[in-house]
Parts: sequence; C-alpha cells; structure tokens
Amino acid sequence: MGKKELKVVLDTNVLVSALLFKGELSKLLSLLKQRKCILLFSEETLNEIIRVLHYPKFALTEKEIDYLLQSEILSYAKIVETVLKFNKETCRDREDQKFLELAVSAKADYIISGDKDLLDLKKINKIRILSPNEFLLLLNKTKCCRK
Repeated sequence: MGKKELKVVLDTNVLVSALLFKGELSKLLSLLKQRKCILLFSEETLNEIIRVLHYPKFALTEKEIDYLLQSEILSYAKIVETVLKFNKETCRDREDQKFLELAVSAKADYIISGDKDLLDLKKINKIRILSPNEFLLLLNKTKCCRK
C-alpha cells in the first residue's frame, strides 16, 4: 500500500507562480505529478485561478490556459464542496477566507501561501499554513517525499 498523499491548498499566487515561472515553486508541481500531494480546490478557488490565468499580463492563449488547467492542475486535483462557512472573518483579508474554508472543509494537511495575512495565522484548526519554502523544507526532511 502506498503512502498517504498530503492534501494541500495552494493560494492562487503560489499556484500561478508554480505554473508559469521556473524556480523553486515549480517543485510543487513535481510533488503533484509524483502523487506525493493532492491539490484541493473549491468551485470558488478554481474559478479564481481560471480568472487570473486570463489576465492580459500573462498573455496566455485559450489553448495554453486549457492545457494548464487540464494537464497541470486538474489531473492532480480534487474539487471539494466547501461545506463550512465561518460566521466571522477569520483572516484580515476577506479574499483569503475561501482558502481557509476550503482547507477546513476538505480536512487539508496544509495551506501553502506567500500571503502575509494567511501566514500570520500560522494554522487554522490543525491545518498548518506555510510558505512554499517552509513546505518544501518540511517535505525534504520527511521520508515520504524524498526522491
């Protein structure tokens, strides 16, 4: 029996950077492709990534966006219904609330973000909120995710 996949929520900026720019963040995509992690989305977070990939500054064609969505994201992702809505704002930035609600609803292991408003929380319930570098360092220390 294989090892358990870690369930992760990537904020939009981290995912876009991992998809479009080479460097450390692209290691996150490798973990997905190796089935070390499963990427979690809600309808709301998936719609946000689609909207952001259409930004003119990225100059992506519809074909390129479709490829990224189908081959680089959805093949390694699970779409989860967000069943928990917090009664009060949990995060300073209201726009980040959807990532917290998704993570708690899906019982994620980690939220990976570069957003200070999320990182300052450090955790929600038992879900740790880490920067991409902290997450990669953590995985590098564990046997489950070494090559």
